Amino acid sequence: MATQNPVDADSVSTLGQRWYVLFIMMLVYTISIADRYVLSTLLGPISEELNLSDTGAASLGIPLALFYVIMGIPLSWLTDRTNRKKLLAASVAAWSAMTALTGYTRGYFDLLLARIGVGVGEAGGTPACNSIIADYFPADRRSMAMTIFALGAPIGAWLGSDIAGLVSTNHGWRAAFLVLGIPGIILALIILVTIKEPKRGRLDAVSGDKAATVMETLKFLWSQKSAVHGMMGAGLSAFWGWGLMWFTPLFLQRTYGMNEGEAGRLLGEIYLIGGIGASLVTAWVVARPSYADPRRIARLLAVVTALGTLPSFYAYWTHDLAVAKIMWWLFIPTIYFYIGPAMALCQNLAAPNMRAMAIAISLLIANVLNLIVAPGLVGALSDYFAGPAGADADSLRLAQLILAPSGFWAAWHYWRAEKYIIEDQKRAVGYV
Repeated sequence: MATQNPVDADSVSTLGQRWYVLFIMMLVYTISIADRYVLSTLLGPISEELNLSDTGAASLGIPLALFYVIMGIPLSWLTDRTNRKKLLAASVAAWSAMTALTGYTRGYFDLLLARIGVGVGEAGGTPACNSIIADYFPADRRSMAMTIFALGAPIGAWLGSDIAGLVSTNHGWRAAFLVLGIPGIILALIILVTIKEPKRGRLDAVSGDKAATVMETLKFLWSQKSAVHGMMGAGLSAFWGWGLMWFTPLFLQRTYGMNEGEAGRLLGEIYLIGGIGASLVTAWVVARPSYADPRRIARLLAVVTALGTLPSFYAYWTHDLAVAKIMWWLFIPTIYFYIGPAMALCQNLAAPNMRAMAIAISLLIANVLNLIVAPGLVGALSDYFAGPAGADADSLRLAQLILAPSGFWAAWHYWRAEKYIIEDQKRAVGYV
């Protein structure tokens, strides 16, 4: 490990340049989330056309998740060694083109192949974004920057829910994939032309002579107790929050007789207003001087996640739509709240030469849990509770209620991370 003097951010980029890069990275994340959410929103019409059980519907998300996970490590290895801007642009163009091509599929296996393409492309997106942002914003500003970056999650969820549902209702579900895929190709060109590749680790007191290997990164992160707890907390937050939301559009359609457009509109409004509101409040809170202490961020993550678990359970317990809406307004913002701070903790607990790989490992944990395990669990439980008659509103409700309390498990990991985080962060980023 080679040391260097920390560089002042203003000496290598202007305020405008930093915020422009952050805005573009946020748009990348927006399109990534939208291209994932669209499938969840359209599960109803797709399942009906393809005659799928709830387990079969859950399986539609597996190709994206599986190849996202498989390709995440090698693409992050490349991210830590090559030009991140070019890799990011290629990734955005690839997954956006495959999203658009999903609209031309004509059967179950065609759709699975298209989603594999989306998963491969998206695997190169978030790690590159995180690594680039970390070289434009210093350690004490990364929680704020990553929270702004995380605004892409609620905006993308709104696009993949409200807009996709509206397009599907009026023009069919295939049209929704076309509408969401094409803008990403344009964004890829913007990245290639306007973003400047920053010097790796330029804002840190410690930087590596060369990029760390996968095993070196795993060994270092495993030695950081707060990193283990933080990454497990983030993974379980995704398992809890995104796992519940995967089947929620279908839950609304079965329980309250909505079509995909109506369900998408109800959830899309909460994603957009509640999710953005939660993200902005989080950015404001973690930007305050007192939150330069990472223990306060870990504690905040634990408290908010635990509190959010209560309405996440009651939203599926009640049979009253008005009450369920209130619960979703309380619950859904909390699943956006954790993203920015959790990513920043991961960045600050990894050495500069292993950041993209660290994010990839964190995303691997989160995406296995929320894109493979959670939907598969809920789908299988729903089919089990329904029996030979086939899954219905009541069976899906019971399955969701079993998943909901897992938010407390995530909160426990954040609480434990607080104990070790000061010394671990000093070790990773060279604080003295």
